[in-house]
Amino acid sequence: MPELPDVELYKRHLDSTSLGRRIEKVAVNDARILAGISAREFARRLEGNRFESSRRHGKHLLVRLARDGWLTMHFGMTGYLHYFDDPADDPKYDRVRFDFERGHLAYVNRRMLGRVGLTEHADAFIRDEGLGPDALDPAFDEAALERAIDRRRRDVKSLLMDQSVVAGIGNIYADEILFQARLHPKLPARDLDPKQRIHLFRAIKEVLQTAIDCAAGAEQFLDRLPSGYLLPAREKGGRCPRCGSEIRSFKHHGRTTYFCPKCQPEP
Repeated sequence: MPELPDVELYKRHLDSTSLGRRIEKVAVNDARILAGISAREFARRLEGNRFESSRRHGKHLLVRLARDGWLTMHFGMTGYLHYFDDPADDPKYDRVRFDFERGHLAYVNRRMLGRVGLTEHADAFIRDEGLGPDALDPAFDEAALERAIDRRRRDVKSLLMDQSVVAGIGNIYADEILFQARLHPKLPARDLDPKQRIHLFRAIKEVLQTAIDCAAGAEQFLDRLPSGYLLPAREKGGRCPRCGSEIRSFKHHGRTTYFCPKCQPEP
């Protein structure tokens, strides 16, 4: 599933290829991907418009339009953006496509679990989605993490993945953050001592920023991550990059969690 580093890379892809360009035509190839708007109205509001700027909040990408508010995109399990010049390169599972005078930007989503829509105000959209602060926003500071820990009775991995607490962290990067902080995923968040809380906060910021800097998303290019990272070895039979122990896994709320039993001892 695309997580914060992926969506930041999609944002940069859109910024470098599509900002400031007039949208000549909008092709909605599967209207089921649209959120609360018809294909006809969606195309009417975007054709002749321009992408003016963009912002990312957690796993959501919001694009400021020259008129009529913001385009909103969530990528679900398999979504991504793809710019291409030759119409013959239009990717499979292109659900929405923006055609410029030259070139095209496609929102691609094989499993149809994402959504595309429009909103008048970005901040109102973020609030209505129930999102907490973006994980890399200065607004998410040590005090914000402390408040989240003290208000909720849950294990530390569940806390990290709660988008109302901090937006952007999913199953895969939660594993890496906890590995770097040397915390077991089942550790109750309230049991973290002051030193562990500081390590967790620093790991959130450092892991996500490192993934962006390395252009390593949640599924692709994990081999670009530093040698001391868990994700490239996050598989059955994988070995801990720190101590060499065999990585173990278990189901956590229906998702597979990986950890090193030696570096992240069970509480």
